[in-house]
Amino acid sequence: MGVPLPVDNYKNMSVKIITAVKQLPQYSRETKDIIPFLDVWLEGQEERFIKKVKKIFEGAAVDKRYSVMEPSEVFTATSFEEKNDIYSREMILLGHQVLEKALEKASWDPQSLDYIITVSCTGIMIPSLDAYLINKMKLRQDIVRLPVTEMGCAAGISGIIYAKNFLKSNPEKRAAVIAVESPTATFQLNDFSMPNIVSAAIFGDGAACCLLSSDEKDTGPEILDEEMYHFYDAEHMMGFKLTNNGLKMVLDIEVPDTIADHFENIIHPFLKQNNLDIKDIDHLIFHPGGKKIVNTVEELFSGLGKNIDDTKEVLRQYGNMSSATVLYVLERIMNRNPKKGEKGVMLSFGPGFSAQRVLLEW
Repeated sequence: MGVPLPVDNYKNMSVKIITAVKQLPQYSRETKDIIPFLDVWLEGQEERFIKKVKKIFEGAAVDKRYSVMEPSEVFTATSFEEKNDIYSREMILLGHQVLEKALEKASWDPQSLDYIITVSCTGIMIPSLDAYLINKMKLRQDIVRLPVTEMGCAAGISGIIYAKNFLKSNPEKRAAVIAVESPTATFQLNDFSMPNIVSAAIFGDGAACCLLSSDEKDTGPEILDEEMYHFYDAEHMMGFKLTNNGLKMVLDIEVPDTIADHFENIIHPFLKQNNLDIKDIDHLIFHPGGKKIVNTVEELFSGLGKNIDDTKEVLRQYGNMSSATVLYVLERIMNRNPKKGEKGVMLSFGPGFSAQRVLLEW
């Protein structure tokens, strides 16, 4: 056994994000190509309602979305069991592909991983994805597993926070955070409510992986701080209700306004405790929840002289892929190789209702 490090050494130990990569499913459609499927789905509904639904899709600021299923499959009355079987099969495939891609990009041996965190909220798998990846990739038999299943869109950053805290206490260790999501597997064919329609308009499928390390030899932006912020009495605002037909979307119209009301308390104290102000932040790595949330946060940030252009571009190209999406934004920024000393804030919101934040320095 190694000699334990003094307490001060743990405090000074840096945890870095080494790489972030994405993996897209095999099927994709531009929004204009989804409209004919809406005509079939909405047959028999009032003409005014049909026009409203189409307007929601066309105005969602999503040009293209990817899926583990052909659109015809999405708009088919399959059972919860059948949709969940597709979810399980495809998440194992995407998870395997994205972890392999990340390890290859970092030139890491799979056996060098000490901790594996898998996050997803759009299906149910027991055993969880990490168990399949351990077998497929012959990861170490003593690797530490943590599946995160109920944090929704915030789970990508939640996974980073959990990995950081593990690595902060364990020198020269490596972790992988793998986010895999298929919101299309949760689409409810017989549900014509606004939450189901809006979620269908803004969500897409995808996977992402980021690798983290407490080994001084590994290079990447350092995690300076992390924190969660929990909204009181807001459980009703976002989530899924498990029904006989599957996972039914819960999405309250109050979400953008609630974020705006809490925004100053979410951002400024977090920066202040690190002796920073918003002017010191070079990169905003914000989860693209949807057009209304993005517009709300863009307005708040633009008032502070900042933009969230990368967030808007990820939403446009892929839609909201729940927990994986913020890692797509992170990948874009990391691929631009920010200058040494530049700082970034990762921010996402999820069921609970909660905000998750991570402060980075290159």
